[in-house]
Amino acid sequence: MKPIVYIATTLLVVSCGTKTEFDAQGTFEATEVVVSSEASGKILNFDIEEGMTVAAGESIAEIDSVQLHLQRKQLAAQLSALIGSRPDIKKQVASLQEQIAQQKSELQRVDNMLKDGAATQKQRDDIEAQIKILEGQLDATLSTLDKNTATINDNSVALEAQIAALNDRIDKCRITSPINGTVLVKYAEAGELATIGKPIMKVANLDNVYLRAYFTSEQLARLNLGDKVTVVADFGSNERYNYEGRIEWISSENEFTPKNIQTKDSRANLVYAVKIAVKNDGRLKLGLAGEVIL
Repeated sequence: MKPIVYIATTLLVVSCGTKTEFDAQGTFEATEVVVSSEASGKILNFDIEEGMTVAAGESIAEIDSVQLHLQRKQLAAQLSALIGSRPDIKKQVASLQEQIAQQKSELQRVDNMLKDGAATQKQRDDIEAQIKILEGQLDATLSTLDKNTATINDNSVALEAQIAALNDRIDKCRITSPINGTVLVKYAEAGELATIGKPIMKVANLDNVYLRAYFTSEQLARLNLGDKVTVVADFGSNERYNYEGRIEWISSENEFTPKNIQTKDSRANLVYAVKIAVKNDGRLKLGLAGEVIL
C-alpha cells in the first residue's frame, strides 16, 4: 500500500511543477536597420563603435568625394562660360531698330512733301522698300538670336542637371543614421573601400522594444490590437521583472511552434505571432526571453 501512495504523491508534485503560469512565451526584439553605403570610394572617417548611441541624421561615416568635387567644379566652369556666351538680343538688334525708325521718320517727311508736290512717288516707294528690307533683316536676326539663346538655355539646363546629380552623389558620400538608436554591429572600418550597397553598420532603437510572443488560435480570439498585457522579462536566477505591454501587431497566418517556445496548451502545433510593444528601462536586451500574462 505504501508504494502506491508514494507514486501518487510523486505524480502530483511533477504535475504542479510543470504547470504553466504564463499565457505565451517569446523573445525581445527591436526594429533593426542595416545602414549601407550609397557611394563607392575609400571610407575616410568612421569613428562609430558598437554600443554607441546615434541620432537620426547624425553623420557616422564619410566616403572620399574629391573626384566628384573636381567634376562639379569643371561643370560649373562650363556653365559659367555658356551663360556668358548668351547673346544680348537687345544690343544686337538696336542698330537695325534705329535704322527702321529713321526710315519711318523719313517716310513721314516724304509723305508731307508729296502732298505739297515737293517729292515724287518714287522717293516714297524707295523708302518703303528700304523699310521692308530692314524689317526682314531684323526678323532674321531675331530668329537666329532666339534659336542661339534657346540652344544655350537647353545646354545650361543639361549642365545644371549634371551638377545637381553630382551634388546628390556628393551628399550620399556622407552616411547618416536613419533613426535614433544604438549601434549593434559595425561592418567596416576607416580606410576600407566602400561600394554601393555595402553594409556599414546595423542600428536599432532599444528604447522601444517589443516581445514577439506566440499564441494559440484559442487565445487569439481574446486578443485585440491596443490591448494591454503584462510582460515578464526573465533574466535567469529567479530575477524577473514585470512590464506593461501593448499589442501592436497580430499575424494573419499561423506557423509551426518554434522549438524554443512553450505554449499554454502543449498540444498546440500551430501558433500565431504577436508583437507586444514594451518601453525599455535599460534592462531589456535583444534575444532575452519573456512571458506574457493576459
